[in-house]
Amino acid sequence: MQQPAEQPTRQPAEQPTRQPVTVVTGGSRGIGAAICVRLAAEGHDVVIGYRSDTSAAKEVAEAVTAQGRRCLTVRVDTADEADVDHLFATARQLGPVTGLVNNAGVSGPNGPLAEADAEGMRHALDVNVLGYLLCARRAVRDMAPRGSGAIVNISSAAATLGGPGQYVHYAAAKAAVDAMTVGLAKEVAQDGIRVNCVAPGTVWTDFHEDPQRPAKVAAAIPMGRAGRPDEITGAVSWLLSDDASYATGAVVRVAGGL
Repeated sequence: MQQPAEQPTRQPAEQPTRQPVTVVTGGSRGIGAAICVRLAAEGHDVVIGYRSDTSAAKEVAEAVTAQGRRCLTVRVDTADEADVDHLFATARQLGPVTGLVNNAGVSGPNGPLAEADAEGMRHALDVNVLGYLLCARRAVRDMAPRGSGAIVNISSAAATLGGPGQYVHYAAAKAAVDAMTVGLAKEVAQDGIRVNCVAPGTVWTDFHEDPQRPAKVAAAIPMGRAGRPDEITGAVSWLLSDDASYATGAVVRVAGGL
């Protein structure tokens, strides 16, 4: 009896590969600058959002283009809704935004809470909380119709350590970022958008009011030293990548054991 001809296995149609276009706020210095360079090395076109230092943003942009990637720099106050909309509208010059790294932040007043001025705390909360929310909101609006995207919020180990004697208000803001990450991840998971968080410990950057603070607190860190900006970038890169396709709502601590 003649056997029926074997039918070829039907393969799903391949989805077109989308060029990663990632917006990094606070991308002109410190951890943000290191993230921009790392992402460029891994194939991302990068949009650098920066607050005021044009020359620093240009320097980071040159490092990105040296990797063969496209780059835009956009001056932005992330706590201003119109500025955030302008940032994302400009980013579209490179193509649909596939990723957001919410990194722009300020410490606000340093010292005991009882001595902190209200205006300084208000500004810190505007940048560190409202700014993240506005950027994430705009990213979700752009990503949801396409059914894909990834957001990485940069938090801090201070969110669980509390920042006593230095910046309790900043620690509270970063705890809000952690909560935002978990809640938004659940809210947009069915839209194909992943939302995760990286929480660095003390890192050698110009973020600190006292430039030598990383050295002064090293003894309290289990690994015995402060971190480098490039030691934070790997976690961010992974969370934006397809290797993290089943990770959402995670807070990844990169803090030397703190």
